[in-house]
Amino acid sequence: QVQLVESGGGLVQAGGSLRLSCAASGRTFSNYAMGWFRQAPGKEREFVAVLRWSGGSTYYADSVKGRFTISRDNAKNTVYLQMNSLKPEDTAVYYCAAGNPYYSGNYFDASAYMYWGQGTQVTVSS
Repeated sequence: QVQLVESGGGLVQAGGSLRLSCAASGRTFSNYAMGWFRQAPGKEREFVAVLRWSGGSTYYADSVKGRFTISRDNAKNTVYLQMNSLKPEDTAVYYCAAGNPYYSGNYFDASAYMYWGQGTQVTVSS
């Protein structure tokens, strides 16, 4: 059974930092792109960042570029999202997801992902 479990969310003041973790189990995700999405109340789920396992290339939403960093630890089958200079508009439930390894697109769309975690709440106070 494939499982993605996020952790590391919480309440932080604007300008602060958090590091989210996503532990994968049930299979080795070495061939999967791993992404982070977020969903704020009343809004649609939006792409945040993706890391392609093959080659390790990364892509970010413009709203987080320069502030967030996605990384991985292959030995732990874990992907991270380091979030710095947080803003109140970053408040959302953050989800990690494993992308279809045969997807030919850019992994910016949720439809590219096969497995999802349960989400972790990030709240940034002003």
